[in-house]
Amino acid sequence: MEVVIAPGPELARLAAGAIERVVRGRAAEGRHAVLGIATGSSPLAVYDELARRHAEDGLSFAGVRAFMLDEYVGLPADHPERYRNVIEKEFASRVDIDPADVHGPDGLADDIPAACAAYEAAIADAGGVDVQILGVGTDGHIAFNEPGSSLASRTRIKTLTRQTREDNARFFGGDVAQVPTHCLTQGLATIMSARHVVLLASGKHKAEAVHQLVEGSVSAMWPGTILQHHPHATVLVDEAAAGRLQLAAYYRETFDAKPDWQGI
Repeated sequence: MEVVIAPGPELARLAAGAIERVVRGRAAEGRHAVLGIATGSSPLAVYDELARRHAEDGLSFAGVRAFMLDEYVGLPADHPERYRNVIEKEFASRVDIDPADVHGPDGLADDIPAACAAYEAAIADAGGVDVQILGVGTDGHIAFNEPGSSLASRTRIKTLTRQTREDNARFFGGDVAQVPTHCLTQGLATIMSARHVVLLASGKHKAEAVHQLVEGSVSAMWPGTILQHHPHATVLVDEAAAGRLQLAAYYRETFDAKPDWQGI
């Protein structure tokens, strides 16, 4: 696991750079990249940077396929906080990706288990995810894999914890009662199948989760700790989120000694 501690704008540039390399690299091979995309506050600056690179540097997402991490269950199709609509607003509408190539689990499906199985199959049929963008919750969840989630889990329905619903209430006018109680989410094993995982976290309120994720024991109580077993996981954190890291000086030294061309 690589840990990078830097200001927020630099973290966004690093994450966008990882995405650009795989998009351009796959295109040079005559193929199209497969991206894993997330909602929440953590990836917003990354989407801003990708939109800038598309507009100013000609970075094209034509043919790229994107798979969302999760979706609320039961929100109407036109609800502004439905994750498909959030991704459209924050990312898809700002680049040249085909909307038909942006996929998400169907939170309005009549047969939820079948919809989850179909989503897993779609990711596999696409050849798997090249780069997966993640955030982490204050309780250590990644995607909507709440504490206690199976480390071998695949896409499924989950009940959201009170903490997660309170954290997300800011997107629903501060009213936790408006936050859905259930979601569909990629499982931890699904996320682990991505070839590169890039997790971003910022703020003091994420410091304990980051500490557990990077330096704690692997445990279902802190689901993000499963990333310690990933062969290519990058954790991008600002100074506040790094506040509990015991080996912060080593992480800084390691990254400072890395050649600029290598990226993350």
